[in-house]
Amino acid sequence: MKNKFFYKTAGAIFILLSVWGCKSSQITFKEANTSVPEQYQSGKPGDTISVARLNWREYFADEYLTALIDTALKNNQELNILLQEIEISKNEIKARKGEYLPFVNAGIGAGFDKSGRYTRFGALEEQLEIKEDKHFPEPLTDLKLGVNFNWEIDIWKKLRNAKQAAATRYLASIEGRNFMVTQLVSEISDAYYELMALDNLLDIIEKNIEIQSSALKVVRLQKESAKVTQLAVNRFEAQLLNTQNLQFEIRQKIVEAENRINFLTGRFPAPVVRNSENLLNIRLDSIQAGIPSQLLNNRPDIRQAELELAASKLDVKVAKANFYPTLGISAGLGFQAFNPKFIFNPESFLYNLAGDLLAPVINRNAIKAAYNTASAKQIQAVYDYEKTVLNAYVDVLNQLSKMNNYAQSYETKSKEVEILLHSVSIANNLFNSARADYGEVLLTQKEALESKMEMIEIKMKQLNAKVSIYRALGGGWQ
Repeated sequence: MKNKFFYKTAGAIFILLSVWGCKSSQITFKEANTSVPEQYQSGKPGDTISVARLNWREYFADEYLTALIDTALKNNQELNILLQEIEISKNEIKARKGEYLPFVNAGIGAGFDKSGRYTRFGALEEQLEIKEDKHFPEPLTDLKLGVNFNWEIDIWKKLRNAKQAAATRYLASIEGRNFMVTQLVSEISDAYYELMALDNLLDIIEKNIEIQSSALKVVRLQKESAKVTQLAVNRFEAQLLNTQNLQFEIRQKIVEAENRINFLTGRFPAPVVRNSENLLNIRLDSIQAGIPSQLLNNRPDIRQAELELAASKLDVKVAKANFYPTLGISAGLGFQAFNPKFIFNPESFLYNLAGDLLAPVINRNAIKAAYNTASAKQIQAVYDYEKTVLNAYVDVLNQLSKMNNYAQSYETKSKEVEILLHSVSIANNLFNSARADYGEVLLTQKEALESKMEMIEIKMKQLNAKVSIYRALGGGWQ
C-alpha cells in the first residue's frame, strides 16, 4: 500500500510539473542574484529532516572514507575544471552588466599636418592670419584633450535581461558543481565499500583454503590406511585448487578498486587505508526520504535544470527585443588647439551631443532566426526539466525499494550461512566416523563457501543502496 501511495503521489506531482513546464511562457522568475545564495554556502537543513540534508561526514561515518572524500574534493581534476567554468560564468555576468552602463573614454591626442599651397585648405591658410601679421604655422600642430561618452539606452530591457540570464546561468553552474560533488562522493563511497567487501571475500577464501588443506591431509591419511580411494583424494584436491584460484580474481579486483579510488582522489597509485573488518557491522539506519516536493529542493540537477529554464526564458526576451529600435546617445567634451599654451583657453573648449534611433527595416531574417532559435531552446529546456524531474522520481523509488529488498535478503542469507556452517561441522564428523560419503562433505563445504561469499556481496549491495539513496535524494554536496 505504501509503494502504491508513493507512486501515485509521484505521478500526480509530475503531471502538475509537466503542465507548469508547458506554460513556461507565463512563468515569472525572481531576478537572479550574482552572489551565491545562502543555502548553497551553508547547506543548512530545512524544516523536515531528510538524509539529503545531512552532511556527508555524518552520513558516511568512517574516518578513512571521509579522508578520501576530502582529498577528492581538493584534487579531482574534473571538479577543478568545473570550478573554472563557474569563474567563467561569473565573468560573463560582469561583461553583460557593463553593456548597459555608459562607456566613457578619456584620451589625449597630438598631430600635425601641412596642406599644399594650391589646395583648398592651403590657399585658405595663406589668406588668413592667426593674429595680426602672424600666419598659420607650418606644419600646423593639433593638440586634443577630452572625454567621450557612448550609451545605449536599455528601453526594452534587452541588456538587463541578458545580464540576468548570465546571472541565472552562473547559479546553474554552481548547481552543476554541486551535482558533480554528489556524484563524486557517491563514486568514492561505492568504490570504498566494494574494496571492503573484496577484502572480506579474500579473507573468507583464505580461511576456506586452510580448512580444505586440512581436510585434504586427513583424506590422504585415510587413503594410506585404505579407508578411501584415490578418487576421494583427487576430489578434495580439485576443490582446494578451485578455491585457491578464486583468490587471484579477487586480488585483481582489489587492485582495480584501489586504482579507481586513487584516480577519483587525483593522486598517484597508493594503498587505500580502510577498516574492512568492520564491514558487517556498518549500520543501515532507516531512511527519511522526505516528501516528493522536497526532492525538487534537494537535488542539484533539478535546481540546475530549473535555472537553465529561467535563463532560456530571458534569452527569448532578449532575442525579441532585437526587433525593436535601439536608442543611442553619444557625447564628447574637451579642448583642442594648435599650440600647448592655448589648450586650456576658453576659446579652445569644444563639446558635442548626438542621439540616434535605429530600427531594422529590411533583411530581418537573421533576427528572426535568432528569435526562433531562442524559442526552440526554451522548449528544449522545458523538456529537459521534465526529464530530470521524472528521472529523479524513478531513481529515488528504485533506491528505496533496493534498500528494503536487500535488507530482507541479507537477513535471509545470514540464516542460510549459519545453517550451512553447522552442516559442514556435522558432515566432517560423519565422514570421519564413516557414516557419510566424502561427496556430501565436498558439497556442504562448497555450499557454505558460496553462501558466505553471497552474503558479503549482498552486504555490498546494501551499502551501495545506502550510497545510491543519498545520491538520489540530492545529498553529498554540503
